[in-house]
Amino acid sequence: MVSIDREHPEYRRRRAILRTYRDLYAGGEQIKANAHVYLTRRQKEPPDVYAERLSRVCYENYIGSIIDWYAATLFRREPHLSFEGDNEAGRAFFCEFTENCDRKQTALSDFFRRQFVEMLVTGAAYILVDFPRITRPATNRAEEDAMGASRAYLVDYRAEDLINWDFDDDGNFEWVVLRTSRQTQSRDGSAEGVIETRWLYYDKEHFQSYRATSTGLGQTAKPILVDEGRHGLAGLRQVPLFEMKVTEGLALMNKAALLQLEHFNKSNALAWALTMGLFAMPVVYSDREWNQIVGDSYYIQLGPGDRFGWTEPEGHVYQLAVENLNRLKDEIYRVCYLMPQAVDARTPQSGLSKQRDFTITNEVLRGYGDTVKDTMKRVLRAIEAARQDGLAIGVTGLDEFDIGDFSSELEDARRLLELGIQSPTLKKEVFKRLASKYLCDARQEVKDQIAREIEGSL
Repeated sequence: MVSIDREHPEYRRRRAILRTYRDLYAGGEQIKANAHVYLTRRQKEPPDVYAERLSRVCYENYIGSIIDWYAATLFRREPHLSFEGDNEAGRAFFCEFTENCDRKQTALSDFFRRQFVEMLVTGAAYILVDFPRITRPATNRAEEDAMGASRAYLVDYRAEDLINWDFDDDGNFEWVVLRTSRQTQSRDGSAEGVIETRWLYYDKEHFQSYRATSTGLGQTAKPILVDEGRHGLAGLRQVPLFEMKVTEGLALMNKAALLQLEHFNKSNALAWALTMGLFAMPVVYSDREWNQIVGDSYYIQLGPGDRFGWTEPEGHVYQLAVENLNRLKDEIYRVCYLMPQAVDARTPQSGLSKQRDFTITNEVLRGYGDTVKDTMKRVLRAIEAARQDGLAIGVTGLDEFDIGDFSSELEDARRLLELGIQSPTLKKEVFKRLASKYLCDARQEVKDQIAREIEGSL
């Protein structure tokens, strides 16, 4: 049996890195609260000066905006889901599932949009397929549906929640251990509260759930087994945790984090220097002993040969700092495959050059879309196999990102059909895709009904 609180070496290595990635993505007050971790202290810098610099930190969050842009662009149109088969009850379940996939009224596309952002920040996102626990076994499928035991739902887990795992010979999970914590109010109403930690162990057939509590004083209770049994995908001999992961080349935060930290330190150093330059120090050139008080409410008396001035930098280093910051900003956009944003707006650029730059971005978006669609298909098909609905599930879309109106797509479809290709299947698929795009915000059951009507009429 696996030790429930043992951590995988890879998890221990990446734990601090993931915390940094989340701070860089969130920015704002979150990174300001942890600025002492990221703002480099100068050699022999006085503590009070460093403390003042910490209080004045400013973070220009380029990588957070880039990740949000990718998520918004990829899911500009919802993926098209198809559920083909004669099982009306199964189709009705999946139509409801697409509107509420996690028992929190979250649509399936919104759920995967959040997971996509999680994947770009940490490199991987994890989705658990679960079924409600019932107190007694159902005698048939109708009773199982009536009890709600077949109502599958999804649970999202962060990369930090997966603390231990192992793979089988095929590269699939052999077993996993998930750990989550939350703070709850103590029974006596004390201000400290209680931290409840939960461990979930899954293998290919069984699960075990452990819980432990700890107080603010650091007293931690021993984990207690609170539930165990067979999980919903036991019949498939499959661990019910699905991983959505990209290659290191497409993990945007991993590529841009060091650049973003360098920009953070350089921009704050420049801001501090500019602030100090606004409070210039007076300089008196005199051969006499100087003992006068200088300030806003005082005056000074100079001799015939004395001179007075202010310390003020010439500004050459400021210009170099600004150029370096601009280069770092452009590099952040470049490594994230957003070359058009990296180009200075004042630099003339031809339309062909802009189109070529966006072509690279579109190819990266299509790669992300393939990853999301593949994970979505694996999750939906595993649920269908566990429920035994006998449906063929397809996921398409997430492959068009140019901002344009529907009329241009309609014109392209019209020209394709005018070619006279003798294929009823092609005509059906074109009509179904056009209808799905035009009614992208409609309920899934409406989309399915339209698809069936097109299928039966042509």
